Amino acid sequence: MSRPAEEMLYMAMEDFRVDIVVGKGAGATSIPLELPQFTLVGATTRAGLLPGPLRDRFGFTGHLEFYSVPELELVLRRSAGLMDMSITSEGFAEIAGRSRGTPRIANRLLRRVRDWALVNDVPNINAHNAATALDMYEVDERGLDRLDRAVLESLIHKFGGDRWGYPPWLSPLVKKPRPWRQ
Repeated sequence: MSRPAEEMLYMAMEDFRVDIVVGKGAGATSIPLELPQFTLVGATTRAGLLPGPLRDRFGFTGHLEFYSVPELELVLRRSAGLMDMSITSEGFAEIAGRSRGTPRIANRLLRRVRDWALVNDVPNINAHNAATALDMYEVDERGLDRLDRAVLESLIHKFGGDRWGYPPWLSPLVKKPRPWRQ
């Protein structure tokens, strides 16, 4: 977000008004525009990238936790019902356990298991079938795929146990960089 846009948002959030500038240079005129009172709700997966002044203007900041395996199983049960899939409780647990606490990932994995079952003519999916399908797609027990493992391997081999700071892609999760050990 550009600095002028931030400043306009701050004014709207605090004073329920914005100033619209019309014209350029010495002839520019500022027109105040009153706004009805409003409640602003913001959500992001990259809170560390928000400017501090913007983040500080929110009266409440919260952090949502990842879904538990039982919660993901409920999501998967609903999705499987919509897809008219036959799957055991253990099958749901297998998929949920590899979903990294995220419903979007759980549903994607469920669709891949369904695809595998259709190709292999498996009408009823159990834990073994789900595990076999996910193994074929190279999704391990922790929910890591081939690319995830390649990134981790690269970090291990590049830094080999030496101290290193947070990489830029971790910045949304941390406030102040400090050295890490592999």
